Formats: sequence, C-alpha cells, structure tokens
Amino acid sequence: MELKWLLCVTLLILGLVDVQTHDVEEDHGDDVIDIEDDLEDGVEEVEETKPEASSPPPSPKVTYKPPVPTGEVYFVENFDKGTLEGWVLSKAKKDDTDDEIAKYDGKWEVEEMKDTKLPGDKGLVLISRAKHHAISAKLTKPFIFNTKPLIVQYEVNFQNGIECGGAYVKLLSKTAELNLDQFHDKTAYTIMFGPDKCGEDYKLHFIFRHKNPKTGKYEEKHAKRPDADLKTYFTDKKTHLYTLVLNPDNSFEVLVDQTVVNSGNLLNDVTPAVNPPREIEDPDDQKPEDWDERPKIPDPDAVKPEDWDEDAPAKISDDDAVKPEGWLDDEPEYVADPDAEKPEDWDEDMDGEWEAPQIANPKCESAPGCGTWQRPMIDNPNYKGKWKPPMIDNPNYQGIWKPRKIPNPDFFEDLEPFKMTPFTAVGLELWSMTSDIFFDNFIICTDRVVAEDWANDGWGLKKAADGAAEPGVVGQMMAAAEERPWLWVVYILTVALPVFLVVLFCCSGKKQPSAAEYKKTDAPQPDVNEEKEEGKDKADEEEEEEEEAESNEDKQEEKQKSDADVGSASQEEEEDEEEEEEDGKPTSEVKTKFWCSLSRSGDHVGGPLVIFNDYIA
Repeated sequence: MELKWLLCVTLLILGLVDVQTHDVEEDHGDDVIDIEDDLEDGVEEVEETKPEASSPPPSPKVTYKPPVPTGEVYFVENFDKGTLEGWVLSKAKKDDTDDEIAKYDGKWEVEEMKDTKLPGDKGLVLISRAKHHAISAKLTKPFIFNTKPLIVQYEVNFQNGIECGGAYVKLLSKTAELNLDQFHDKTAYTIMFGPDKCGEDYKLHFIFRHKNPKTGKYEEKHAKRPDADLKTYFTDKKTHLYTLVLNPDNSFEVLVDQTVVNSGNLLNDVTPAVNPPREIEDPDDQKPEDWDERPKIPDPDAVKPEDWDEDAPAKISDDDAVKPEGWLDDEPEYVADPDAEKPEDWDEDMDGEWEAPQIANPKCESAPGCGTWQRPMIDNPNYKGKWKPPMIDNPNYQGIWKPRKIPNPDFFEDLEPFKMTPFTAVGLELWSMTSDIFFDNFIICTDRVVAEDWANDGWGLKKAADGAAEPGVVGQMMAAAEERPWLWVVYILTVALPVFLVVLFCCSGKKQPSAAEYKKTDAPQPDVNEEKEEGKDKADEEEEEEEEAESNEDKQEEKQKSDADVGSASQEEEEDEEEEEEDGKPTSEVKTKFWCSLSRSGDHVGGPLVIFNDYIA
C-alpha cells in the first residue's frame, strides 16, 4: 500500500513538472527563436521586446534578406525589386476561342503575400480569375542539353486555395519564331513542369517534347504520375518549393519541399515511350475465313431426353392455397374519391368528361383483400426450360488470331532523350478560376548545391518564419477543435481516462490490518515474528545457537522452579473445578483462562506452557 501511494505521488509530481516545463518552453519559444543555424545568413536580426504586463508577448520579427545565387545560373528571379523588369506580358489571342475570353489580358502584379511573415519578400502574383494569363522572360543564355544536369526550381503559394487552374512553367524552345510578345498556348516549349488541378484531379506535370529523328515531328512525353498524395500542396495555403532535376543519364527526379515525390528514367517511365517498337502488326494481314477461335462448341452427338418438356411454364398456380376468410369478392380495390370536386375551370369539350380520382377502398383496410381472389403462383417443379446440348472442347480450336508482325518502318532508337531542344526563355501561360496565385524565387541552373542554397535562403526562410508564427501544440489543438467540434470528445477522453486510471490505481488497494488491531482472542493470527526471523542471515542464527547452549543450564533450573509453580497451580485448579461443578460452570472455561494467564506471563512462559500441555493431555 505504501508503495502504491509512493508511485501515485511520483506520477503527480512528474505530471506537474512536465506541464511547467512545457509552459516554460512555450514562453521561451515566444521570446526567442534561433534559426541562424538552419538558415545561415538568412536571418540578420531577431528583435526581442519586453511585453507589458497587460498585453501578450509579440510574435518574433524576422528581417528578410533577398537570396543571392552562389554559383552559375541561367535564370534567377526573386521579384524583390518590386517591378516586372525583364518580363514581357503577352498580347496574343488564343485560337479557336470566343473573342471575349481569347485575349491574354489577365493581370499580373509584384507584391507581398497577403499573410506574409516576411515583410519585404515580394513575388509575382496572378491577380485575375477566369482569364488567360501569359508572361515570360529571357534566360541570360540559352540552355543546351549536353553533359550537365538541368535543375528548374520555383515556389508557389495558392493563397486562396485552387478550384481549377495551373501554376506550371514552360521552358520555351529556342526557335526563330519565338516572340515573347506573342506568347500563347501553341508556342513551342521544351519542358512543362509544375502543379495543376481541376476538379479532384491533383497533378504535378513533367512533360517534355521529343523530336522524332526520322520525321522531325515533336511528340509530348508525360512522366508517370507520382505515387504521393498531392492534395495538401494545393489546399494548405502554404508556400511550396517545386524542383525538377534532369540528369544526362536520362534519370529524373521531381521534388516538393526538397522531398522526392517522383523519379524514373526518360526511356522507361514516360508515356508514350520515347522509342517506338521494332515490330508492328501487319495492317494488310487478314484472318482466314476457316480460322476457328471457339474454345468450346456444342456436343454434336448429344440428344434431348424424351421426357424433356420445353413448353412447361416456369410458374404454376398453387392448388393448395385457400381463400382467406373475410375476403370481399364484391368490393373493388379502388373507388372514386367521394370528396373530390370537379374543378371550376374544367371544360368537358376540351378536357373530356370529368371523373373523380381513384383512392384505396376504405372497406378493404380491415379485410384480407378485395376483388376477385386468385391463387398465388409458385415455381413449377417440372420446369426445365429450353434444352441445349452440353459444351465440349473444340477439336478444331486454333486460338485467338493475331496479325503477323513486320518490321516497323518508323522505328528509331534514341538512347539519349535527355538531349532535348535547347530553350531560351521561361514563361507562365495559365488559365485559373482562382486569383492570387503567388510565384517566387525562380532559378534555372546545373549545380544542385546552388539550387539548394537558393532554396534555403528563400523558401527555407519562409518556412522558418511560418513555423515561428504558428501557435503551439495547445493552440493548434484548439484551432482544430473549432473546425471539428467532435475533437472535444477526443480531448476529454484523452485527459480524463489517464486521470481516472491513476486515481483508481492509487485508491483501490485493500488496507491490511496491523497486528495491534486483531482482537485478543484465541483465533489464529499471522505470525509476523516468524516472517521476520526467516529473513535473518546465517550469522544471526549461529549467535542464537551459541546463546541457546549457554542458557541450557539456566533453563533446567527454571524448569524445576516452574514445576513447583505449576504443581501448586494445578492443585488450585482442581479446587476451582470442584467449586465450579458445584456452581454449574464448565471446566473448559477455567482451563482456557488458565492457559491465557500462562501465555501472558513473564519471561518463563516456555516451561510452564509445556508442562500445562502435558497436564491437559
């Protein structure tokens, strides 16, 4: 019992310490947030303000510093100049579209995010909804696919979520016809990459245009769909980092927030395949007229049994059925509604003779039925249906016919699809039903370290600032419960159940009575001394044996003395018994009292008790 109470007290102390520690961590977390190790030079200063007694501590303020590329780049843009300098707005019209919506007249602005945590961090924002948008910018130099990888990276934030629309980029091919002022949906591109959504279809495109070396025509190749669930990136209203890595060995990786969500090889993991098949089916080959594709045929030797009746009906009337008592044969199931009245505007010349609507016969409600009674129909036990011969294996079966294979006249083998058409510009050509799509921190380079540094100084700073401004665990739980009230039940059970178990564990133990609480009767009692003596070590036992040997002589003398005492006591007992017999009292009560007096006597109980036992015997 003492152990249980000690455990309870320990659990309660640990709980209080944990709660206080959590509160202290939250207080310190609100005052100081150290993100310099993760962001290197991304944070210049963390301002600590001493809150007043009547107001809560203010959120930490992180000073924004524009990212700077740490190596060679083909294109970089952070929009922190606050202008569209270097970008070209399209003035084109979309073909095969109504004039009202054919123009690329969607608006673009350079501004901060609506709920920015980094003042001064600006980006390109798609302002309009339900309009075509097109904007593009030239690279510092054309990108040529040779021995270095291609890395394309940028940030997107769907500030208002997304209903239907895209946020992908196009890498515009280097052609003589390229005119950024007339950038539209048919403008030649080399790669299209980025998020796109319509309905409940969440996509992350990676499409490249491959040139057929025989015909010179281009064909779009779509990378396989990612296995990851992409919905969160479209709905959480957070800034996400999209990265495409394309290597000279034809391997590719697609990353979101620096985590790989899709990967593969340009030769094996795109649709349609880069290289056509070596052989194709002969379009001029035709199936022979006598080709038999039937695996089973009716048995030609089978004969219909003589007792097979094909004309027997599937259902017959039940001859054992009996009309229920009380059946109203003369009453119809439906009668004219007596309360119905002909409408005032009813024209018999135009509408015909008016008849009251039919209602269920009220007399049939208390009867088993009305009208002419008919026997119910049951399955015919003799019904067999139309006879058909059983099916057997076709001895002339030749399998499913296929046209013969011939060499593919259009076959080619391109083992380096990585070497795509060079591109010289980057563009956004989008239609969206949602406004305020935020783009930021574009970079195109060949060094993965440069792209990661750029991401850490840009997207990483946004992530750290968002994390610093997010509420603690308790705040997040409260916010979630406001959106989903049923979570309150989960919280209550989560808190109440452990408390109930602790109380039950601490308070349900039985209290063991102590030796002093036992009644002083002849009832057997637990021998506590024996349990303690069993715990003595061997050294104590040896000392007791030596003491016992030394006291043997004293015990003999005490025994002689006790014999004399017991003898006199026995004589007194006999006299008392005679008196009790005269008074009608039982002798056993006297013996009991005498035994109790001996058991409570002084230091010499052992000897008199032994003799008394002999006396009783």
